[in-house]
Amino acid sequence: MDLSVVIVNYGTYELTKNTVNSIIEYSYPFDIEIIVVDNASVDDSLSKLQQYFNNKVKFISSPSNNGFAAGNNLALKNIDSKYILLLNSDTILWENTLNDIYCFMESNSDVGACGCQVLLEDNTLDKACKRSFPNVKNSFFRLFHIPTNSEDDNYNLDDLDDDGIYEIDCLTGAFIFTRKKVLDDVGLLDETFFMYGEDIDLCYRIKEAGWKIIYYGKDKITHFKGASSKKQRPKLIYEFYRAMYIYYKKHHSGESNVFVNLIVYFGIFVLCVLKLFLNIFKKKN
Repeated sequence: MDLSVVIVNYGTYELTKNTVNSIIEYSYPFDIEIIVVDNASVDDSLSKLQQYFNNKVKFISSPSNNGFAAGNNLALKNIDSKYILLLNSDTILWENTLNDIYCFMESNSDVGACGCQVLLEDNTLDKACKRSFPNVKNSFFRLFHIPTNSEDDNYNLDDLDDDGIYEIDCLTGAFIFTRKKVLDDVGLLDETFFMYGEDIDLCYRIKEAGWKIIYYGKDKITHFKGASSKKQRPKLIYEFYRAMYIYYKKHHSGESNVFVNLIVYFGIFVLCVLKLFLNIFKKKN
């Protein structure tokens, strides 16, 4: 098999259906399979997807929801394709995206992972699709929304052309096109992350192993993210800040002294509590 597309479903029948349809409506000059992992959905989305797609899609049913990383890994452990695409269930692929990035990867053997331009529902750029790795300085500016022209405020690469092609640090987990041999080299997704952060961690390990990560802005997908102004489930807020803690402890705590680490951990805790408190007063979806 040339390409395996892995999509994790959790109670999102309509979104997942639309995502898969946006793939199979086009033809490709390479072999492709679509694998949908159902993360123990509590509704009937799995059975409805199986009935709708019949034998066009492979399905894996997880007995429990152990998180996004674990769900993806259920498929990744059994894939032997040349390339793998990790794709969110709330995305729509544009017509030439898969074909163009496949050809780009074929022509650039030093590229370990490639992403594309990710547009939100309102057609604005999802800034997570091209970014630097988080560190103490750029995370401070970003999390506290401090306006600055400092060179250290480089988490979102806003100064780089949205339509360009260039090397970056980190892609969004909504669309990561990678090689099977890259995952053989660096390992699968870290299941310590329940959701959030596993994409940054994977990109960090890919670059540490000597592979390039490329933003391919000439092609696009649409990502239907939830509006940040609306009320979120407390579990999601908790997991977001928990992912920050896990990532920092895993990759950066050894670079700093105990005092700095304690400040970082305390800051993450305070931000989490503040976000949970403010979320109480937001409107429901």
